[in-house]
Amino acid sequence: MSWNDTFLALFNRCLVLYQDGNKEFETYYSEEDLAFLRSIGYRKREFFDFVEDYADAGDPSPSTAVLIAAVRRDYFLVVQEGKISTDPVVTRDSIPAKDCVVDGITYLPRLIEKAQAKLRGLLDPDLMFCCGGDRRCLRENNLHPADFLRRVWAADGDHQKVVDWVKSQK
Repeated sequence: MSWNDTFLALFNRCLVLYQDGNKEFETYYSEEDLAFLRSIGYRKREFFDFVEDYADAGDPSPSTAVLIAAVRRDYFLVVQEGKISTDPVVTRDSIPAKDCVVDGITYLPRLIEKAQAKLRGLLDPDLMFCCGGDRRCLRENNLHPADFLRRVWAADGDHQKVVDWVKSQK
């Protein structure tokens, strides 16, 4: 089974648990599941957030979740060489506020910082890349979350490159 099939099978199994009323995501995973998540650079809560948002809001879809995971997995394997980062996690207090604006685009500074942390596997468990606020900003700017992650990766820390690309997508 390829990694994306494993991802989707786990997603669907967790979705059933959640829909059946089990909100204790810590109970969802076997040792094999945890080994799989580690192999793609994911954490338990990070995975669960996609299941929860899909169950509660229908968005992001499982296909979007796997595309986002593909970018994170690629970054983890290529840039991080399969090693979990030991840098400090990025918290709500360490990223720009929701009302921050760059070149007339509200929320974009926050989204860029969250994307960089997502790529490195450094989002605090209370933060999610592609949460409702992220999805709203991405939709307003005609962007797919996985494409945005790849652009942030390609920009290699140059926020203006990301801003220019976002503006070109409108």
